[in-house]
Amino acid sequence: MDILVNLQAFLATADTAGFSAAARKLNVSTSVVAKRVTQLEARIGAPLFHRSTRQLRLTEAGQRYVHRARSVVADATDLLSRMGEKGHDLVDHLRIKAPTSLTVARLADAFSAFQTQNPRLKLEIVLIDRPVDPVTEGFDIAIGAFPHSFGGVVDEPLCPLKRLLCASPAYLKKHGAPKHPRDLVDHRCLSFLPTGPEWIFDGPRGRISIQVSPLLSSNEGHVLARSAIAGNGIALISHYLVADALRDGTLKPVLRDFPIPELWVKAAIPERRRNAAAVQALLRELKSALLPVL
Repeated sequence: MDILVNLQAFLATADTAGFSAAARKLNVSTSVVAKRVTQLEARIGAPLFHRSTRQLRLTEAGQRYVHRARSVVADATDLLSRMGEKGHDLVDHLRIKAPTSLTVARLADAFSAFQTQNPRLKLEIVLIDRPVDPVTEGFDIAIGAFPHSFGGVVDEPLCPLKRLLCASPAYLKKHGAPKHPRDLVDHRCLSFLPTGPEWIFDGPRGRISIQVSPLLSSNEGHVLARSAIAGNGIALISHYLVADALRDGTLKPVLRDFPIPELWVKAAIPERRRNAAAVQALLRELKSALLPVL
């Protein structure tokens, strides 16, 4: 168990940038944390931290090993949890990458409910709006809708993500409604920054790609929805963000005959973590939370 507690001390020190803060986190003395890190450095034959009187910084070796160490500790914790008398209690540390808008609108409640059900489980949730390789960046689960795949990673589909064009009645009255996607080049467009200004549609004769010049770009879908409701332009946006506005008529669908290709929200999981009890339990929670609403 020495190597496990030494790795835990290393991770706590890396997370808090200090032996004292790490000691408080682990509920041990500062000298114990420092000793465990020193033992680990001696074992691998390289320093893990640049030490100064003000703070500790990861060395190149520390940066190289920290994500792998986190995975090793998570695997060991999962194994011990399964072997213990209380194997039904999840004990693990999950590091999760999630998209901003979807987390704010839907996933935050799912994460909270999951942790309430599993009080011994630690969650670290990082909001990132770009493709992430969970292996190289040290995540147990990377949630997103980008069509990227990575080696050593399993993609678990969570739910379809419907998108559409919409605008306020006031905007459509003032500027008119486009009849074809190519008409969008003459309209005020509101674009989701991570997917870019190339808007793709399914037409009667196949795919249509239009390059728009956005009046507003944002990586937060709620910003686009608010701007569209205010009459600032036509938004390409996820349906779940504007469902209420569509129902009450605050927003109107645009170009219904040219639907936006559907995306899938998926969870990218390192192969070595795919069968971890906490990972599988969280996937079930996410699917249950997302399928009825997206």
